[in-house]
Amino acid sequence: MNDSEATAQTGDGADQVQVEITDCPAEDAHTVFRTLNALFSSDRATEDAPQGSAGPGPTVWAMTVDVSAAAAAPAQPCRLTEPVTVTLQGGPRAADRLHAGLASAFTVHDVGSASGDQEQERQLRLSTRRIAA
Repeated sequence: MNDSEATAQTGDGADQVQVEITDCPAEDAHTVFRTLNALFSSDRATEDAPQGSAGPGPTVWAMTVDVSAAAAAPAQPCRLTEPVTVTLQGGPRAADRLHAGLASAFTVHDVGSASGDQEQERQLRLSTRRIAA
């Protein structure tokens, strides 16, 4: 899918966030993508499970998320086998909405960020959120 096809599917771009997941098991990437699809619309089908790479280099999975219409309820806490590194790229308000959605399902640690004129990049570390007993 090229950039214009993704924009046509998910909106005009102002409410879009590019999400990249690296260095984790494919099942954890799928958990994050399923959670995002439950909260927002994206260019990736829920059943589209990420596949691992046989090569020696790091694997990067990506999706474009449209945060203009969020789900009515927050996501349920999700279990990850290990912490997952996620990079968000988009406008500040769109990135904030996506961050809040992730925080409803995972423990989110902000690792770093860089801001430009109209876009920012944030690196997050997601882990399984503890449920109060």
